[in-house]
Amino acid sequence: MDLPILPTISTSFIVLSAVTVAIGWWQIKQRKIEQHQKTMTLAGIFALIFFVIYLSRTIFVGNTSFGGPDDIKVYYTIFLVFHITLATTGAVFGILSLWTGYKDRLKTHRKLGPITSFIWFFTAITGVAVYLLLYVFYKGGETTSVIRAILGY
Repeated sequence: MDLPILPTISTSFIVLSAVTVAIGWWQIKQRKIEQHQKTMTLAGIFALIFFVIYLSRTIFVGNTSFGGPDDIKVYYTIFLVFHITLATTGAVFGILSLWTGYKDRLKTHRKLGPITSFIWFFTAITGVAVYLLLYVFYKGGETTSVIRAILGY
């Protein structure tokens, strides 16, 4: 199996981000505040590395359209839009969660943290699913701009 290097690396970073969020969640439940801060910072760095790779690839190479059967393409597209919406929401919540934590606004941080973590776990899971559908289960389609890949024309 010949997997594309940049999508494989970027997907790995989003998985690392979700794993470190899970570790950070466990740490705060154990009242290990300093470790929690460091782990969540690392989770944010992993997410940022994912985003830089993804954005660079999108700008310079383009995105890969779905190459699977036409009869499931509409379901893939709906799933992809769901994933993108979830990822965007998760990124905004992640930035707010990190910011409130750094600014010691712990009342808000404690409310945002669990919601952000939940969104981020689903973002990572759906991101891996998109990767598998594009590169593992089916051979990717044409690599082109993000708009053409999403809309399929």
